[in-house]
Amino acid sequence: MSEEKDIAAESEDFTEDINVQGNAPDGQPMYDLRLYVAGQSPRSVRALENLRRVCDEHLAGRYRVEVIDLLVNPALARGDEIVAVPTLVRKLPEPIRKIIGDLSDTDRVLVGLQVRPMGESAQ
Repeated sequence: MSEEKDIAAESEDFTEDINVQGNAPDGQPMYDLRLYVAGQSPRSVRALENLRRVCDEHLAGRYRVEVIDLLVNPALARGDEIVAVPTLVRKLPEPIRKIIGDLSDTDRVLVGLQVRPMGESAQ
């Protein structure tokens, strides 16, 4: 997945940008995300594309994404208790949140990541 490398490269300085409270220098929260996928399945590819779009539009410069392919490393699913793929796990800011599916519903993703409060929609 070449997009995996692109996302990783964009967020290399993630830990350097976090202050003690887990925020970016501007006070906004930093997001540490893991996307669990199953190879190049259509849902996995769509989830990665949708995640990239959401991060670029709503979390620019404030996120790190780690893509974990469970076809390559199935044992890694145990740590985050993954029962379905694709699954997005928000590690930071705490508490941990999980979103299952291809992330095509942007409002649901933003609410799930707690970027946007429930009931507030895009304008």
